[in-house]
Amino acid sequence: MSTDQASPEPAPSTALLTDHYELTMVRAALRSGVAHRRAVFEVFARQLPGGRRYGVVAGTGRLLDALEQFRFGAADLEFLARARIADDATLDFLQDYRFGGSMWGYAEGDCYFPGSPILVVEGTFAEAVMLETIALSVLNHDCAIASAASRMVTAAGTRPLIEMGSRRTHERAAVAAARAAYIAGFATTSNLQAGYQYGVPTSGTSAHAFTLVHDDEKRAFAAQLDALGTGTTLLADTYDVPAAIRMGVELAGPGLGAVRIDSGDLAAVANGVRAQLDGLGATRTRIVLTGDLDEFSIAALAADPVDGYGVGTSLVTGSGAPTAALVYKLVAREGGGGRASSGGASSGGASPLLPVAKRSVGKPSRGGRKWAVRQLDATGTAVTELIRVTDAEPESGPGSRALLRPLVRDGAIVGREPLADARARHRAAVAELPAHARQLSRGYPAIPTVFEPDTD
Repeated sequence: MSTDQASPEPAPSTALLTDHYELTMVRAALRSGVAHRRAVFEVFARQLPGGRRYGVVAGTGRLLDALEQFRFGAADLEFLARARIADDATLDFLQDYRFGGSMWGYAEGDCYFPGSPILVVEGTFAEAVMLETIALSVLNHDCAIASAASRMVTAAGTRPLIEMGSRRTHERAAVAAARAAYIAGFATTSNLQAGYQYGVPTSGTSAHAFTLVHDDEKRAFAAQLDALGTGTTLLADTYDVPAAIRMGVELAGPGLGAVRIDSGDLAAVANGVRAQLDGLGATRTRIVLTGDLDEFSIAALAADPVDGYGVGTSLVTGSGAPTAALVYKLVAREGGGGRASSGGASSGGASPLLPVAKRSVGKPSRGGRKWAVRQLDATGTAVTELIRVTDAEPESGPGSRALLRPLVRDGAIVGREPLADARARHRAAVAELPAHARQLSRGYPAIPTVFEPDTD
């Protein structure tokens, strides 16, 4: 159940939203005796996609919801046994599976950079490795959408954006995309499930089909105005735009709420429509543009008389980067010369954690438990993403902001928050970045990531 807005229906189990190889590892780890070794996993991106200047954290709330429902029921276990994916020892482990470890993460809406440990998972190896796929599925999608949405919000300036991409993606991905876009600053969504489940404000106009099903455009406009009032938005480009504008104002009067344009040379059409509306006395009627917009076309329209944008395909596909390229890697584990205890996690974490890291060509990782601090200059502008390889949790202070906050403590979820908090945080996080971070051109990350001490 989401805390963004409670839903009365029980959520389905998320346990089988899992890669087969996770159960392969658990099965073998139970056999070797390392399944109950304390371990630390970390989610990070080696680089930002497409030469972007920053990424945006989103999906944390959805991940916590998924974690709460990560339970293997009788039917799940029967399937795993029938398919010979799990042996008896593994089935026994899964039957009682409850994540009993702890998680820390960057808060939703915050920005991240290459190497930022946006999620840290600590528990036994077996219980933590089980969460790799669900964590990456949620975070890779939602961070990609929020990162693209943030660029669109920057391009739009003070003009509001409507998320309207449901028809261009998987039906459940559409709900998650609407949530992520709202965190990044979109004003509304057309997706009703996102409104119901997460409380995202919804809005909608009409399609060309509504005009075409009527005998003529006048009857269509009259019906919409009669049903929804003069504040509604009329779709004006089914036939002839100037004729539609003239007819809309004739029927609604100068108080017509808005007109939507979905095709053509949008800049030229918007200027012509604005002049026509003003000439008809409808000076307050807004112009909303849709039609395969992205951050670049939105930025190109900055000087034109536009009052809002609707974005669909580009938003729900991450504007060319449909995944945030996040990975989930083991960075530290409990030591031990032989088989670890099979009775659960180490008592009190008495055994020291040993850094571990991949040295794969092109896919290296950095070992050690990490904490992150964003360093700020005297004006409050971010200058460095400082990653400390240490067991000691840093505190925020003058010139620095600690980034990791508790999400789960000993199996109990402690990090839920209202969606409005994430939305406000994102505004503050972007404002904290140097000005060049908001450029849409390809470039380097807005601030460097520095590891202390350097573990290379």
